[in-house]
Amino acid sequence: MALNGLWVSQIPKLATRSLFLTQCSPNNKSLLLPIIAVRYASGATKHNTRKDQPTREKKKRKARTTFLRHNLKDAQQFALCDAMRYIRAFEVGRRPNSSKYEMHVTLKTLKNGPTVRNRLRLPHPVDTSQRICVICPPNSAASAAAIKAGATLVGEDVIFDAVKEGRIEFDRCICHVDSLPKLSKAGLGRILGPRGLMPSAKMGTVVKDVGGFVSGMVGGSEYRERLGVIRMAVGQLGFTPEEMQRNIKAFMDGLKKDLAQLSDRISKEIHEVVLSSTNAPGFTLNGDFKSPTSLPTRDLSVI
Repeated sequence: MALNGLWVSQIPKLATRSLFLTQCSPNNKSLLLPIIAVRYASGATKHNTRKDQPTREKKKRKARTTFLRHNLKDAQQFALCDAMRYIRAFEVGRRPNSSKYEMHVTLKTLKNGPTVRNRLRLPHPVDTSQRICVICPPNSAASAAAIKAGATLVGEDVIFDAVKEGRIEFDRCICHVDSLPKLSKAGLGRILGPRGLMPSAKMGTVVKDVGGFVSGMVGGSEYRERLGVIRMAVGQLGFTPEEMQRNIKAFMDGLKKDLAQLSDRISKEIHEVVLSSTNAPGFTLNGDFKSPTSLPTRDLSVI
């Protein structure tokens, strides 16, 4: 509906439209009243709405520099024997060597800080089936020492050809210092590098005494910090509580030693120690071996 060239839809607010139509009705010959801009309850006019107002910039939250950690004050914690008792309840029907106990150590550390990584031999080895490859001159004293220590694959050209053909039949690889130039010339970095098997002096896998190094690797375990948590297998399901206690103590002593060797400007503190298994949830440990309600250790020594 158009009145004197002005559409009714252009008139703001119902009250003003009613007044406009009343003044412009056929029975009323009076002059048109001027249209007054309507104000809204917020105080804005038709041409000054919230959409036209500049939006306030949201305050950007500062990104956390450390990993979020929960307060353990009210958390339920268990002694070692109690945790093993509950974990074995989840592993009923499993073979003693099929499942493994795992330690999860949570650290208070920076997100972009250096990580902790090392390898140690536990008093009671967890995995004794690891295949170790030693790159050294064949028919040498180093190769004889490596074989005696337990290496499964020893040599140079034979290993290079097998890797290039895609036959990687080993879990760990070390190199003698005399064979390092030949290893570099073989160009195996693009094959072994993504698998974490390429020997390097930085990682400590290029050594002179291959026999002693292999002896420490057989039955050894490796741990590495990821996202502020260090995980490592510390025992098999068939281990006794005393064997688990010795393994956990050796692991924690080695970890504390690694943390103490960091720079003074790098702060890493142990926040929580959790024991779990392959098919069981985690149980936070309180540092005690037994509690007043723990079962006798002989009952936890038989599967």
